[in-house]
Amino acid sequence: MAKESIIQSAFEHATERYAALGVDVNRALADMKKISFSLHCWQADDVTGFENQGGALTGGIQVTGNYPGRARTIDELRTDIKQATSYIPGSHRLSLHEIYGDFQGKIVDRDEVEPEHFQSWMEWAKENDLKLDFNSTSFSHPKSGDLTLANPDDEIRNFWIEHTKRCRRISEEMGKFQQDPCMMNLWVHDGSKEVPANRLRYRQLLEQSLDEIFETKYEHMKDCIEAKLFGIGLESYTVGSYDFYLEYGAKKGKIVTLDTGHFHLTKSVADKVSSLLLFTPEIMLHVSRPVRWDSDHVVILNDDISDLAREIIRCQALDRVHIGLDYFDATINRVGAYVVGCRATLKAFLQALLEPSALLQQYEDEGKYFERLALQEELKSLPWGAVWDMYCLQADVPVGETYIPCVQQYEKEVTSKRS
Repeated sequence: MAKESIIQSAFEHATERYAALGVDVNRALADMKKISFSLHCWQADDVTGFENQGGALTGGIQVTGNYPGRARTIDELRTDIKQATSYIPGSHRLSLHEIYGDFQGKIVDRDEVEPEHFQSWMEWAKENDLKLDFNSTSFSHPKSGDLTLANPDDEIRNFWIEHTKRCRRISEEMGKFQQDPCMMNLWVHDGSKEVPANRLRYRQLLEQSLDEIFETKYEHMKDCIEAKLFGIGLESYTVGSYDFYLEYGAKKGKIVTLDTGHFHLTKSVADKVSSLLLFTPEIMLHVSRPVRWDSDHVVILNDDISDLAREIIRCQALDRVHIGLDYFDATINRVGAYVVGCRATLKAFLQALLEPSALLQQYEDEGKYFERLALQEELKSLPWGAVWDMYCLQADVPVGETYIPCVQQYEKEVTSKRS
């Protein structure tokens, strides 16, 4: 780790530099401590879960790579997550899919799952200062096929309705246990490889299913509905499109989930934030990096994530936007993937908090668009990295690249020994 004196000296210089623009660096650091990400459990085991070990992924989901050391058990998964969070500043959450239940080797179908199958997760999370979020799991099941909640077959559709109802009840128990609302995300892959004879038919079925699922009101969980652009093998038609869920969320007062990989690459997800804040109660983010559509690469500090963070901060919407990560890369060290993506996303929010918003707004109000653009460009080279180093130092996590040998050591001692 770099000497604390060097970090302190650089931080003091950065504080003065930002103060000249009207930015309070210490306030930005205090605001950073309020940001809590929801880490995705499926990065550590390639979306395998513990319901049916070794089963193939379906529903348009693919994981590429076979880097050694995938978590194979609940204990291994928990150990990896705990290790990853030790390199990430801040206090964060953990998002679970239903297939990650503690089933104790028993066969529990998805329409039979109960809160008791996640009791050990609740207790473990509390012991490790984590809050839990939850997801229903419609993929990788004999009854998933191409259609679940939008399936014309009553038996199959009712199976998935019951599954999702139970997931909401599990989320309620999680929220009650942790005394903090559990974010319950609903995503289904339903679609068609070719254009169906009647698009409306399936969307009517999905709407009816959602209405039935949401009939029961809960106090300790929040419903989120996530759209999809298309799925592999289901390219021509997606029932739960962004248009569908945006309108359903606005009409029914549900939280719309924006997955940054679920849009055409030319679309700006950041541009959607201000509109959603006007018409929906809150927003859920799934942060990914779509190199080629929904390829779910590890998040890096690029323009897309920077724009998204800036938009949230400019809208003063940190209390209405919930931030989750959603990527899975099996080509590199999986613990390292957690750390790189989470730290990159945190850096984007720190940069946004260090923006001299008052001065930029003043330039805009006065019609000084050259000045606004010039300042926005100069902000890119200001010493925000010195502030980041201080944030990590205060959080007692590795500063800069010094976490790399820590991850390497964990791989040598733990993950490399998994067959």
